[in-house]
Amino acid sequence: MITGHVFIATSLDGFIARPDGDIGWLLARDDPTEDHGYDAFIATMDGIVMGRGTFETMRDVRPWPYSRPVTVLSASLRQSDLSADLTGSVQVTAANPEAVMTGLQAEGRARVYVDGGQVIQSFLRAGLIADMVITQVPVLLGAGRRLFGALQADVPLHHEGTRAFPSGLVQTRYRIAA
Repeated sequence: MITGHVFIATSLDGFIARPDGDIGWLLARDDPTEDHGYDAFIATMDGIVMGRGTFETMRDVRPWPYSRPVTVLSASLRQSDLSADLTGSVQVTAANPEAVMTGLQAEGRARVYVDGGQVIQSFLRAGLIADMVITQVPVLLGAGRRLFGALQADVPLHHEGTRAFPSGLVQTRYRIAA
């Protein structure tokens, strides 16, 4: 059975980006001497699903930072909008989360990294997230794009652990309670 997994950072007040999508506040806190576990996390994934906003933030980064196949969920972006160097690494679809996961499972994928606020929210609503690693950055933004939005029902979580870093980042791992 295919499972979705989240690894993301938020401001202390729950934002993943400023209102205009800027994540400079997060990049400014990047301490290369601290291992926050992303490389170990991504090594266990065999695919990535992200939203258009996340993709547009990353689309011009070279070298391309993703070593796993990327599926971009978008109603407006088309496969033909991709640069030639990304056509073999990135697939664009307007499918719903269930259909995306069914397609990825048919391709042999088992563990998928789900990234981007709206995509994470839609996958949570669909019950497609198995666990989440959320790193809180010690900054208050006051406004921006929230990680979590409205849900039809409570999503019970099981706390699996919390780790504090010298830089002030606090990382918590949750499993979605069945």
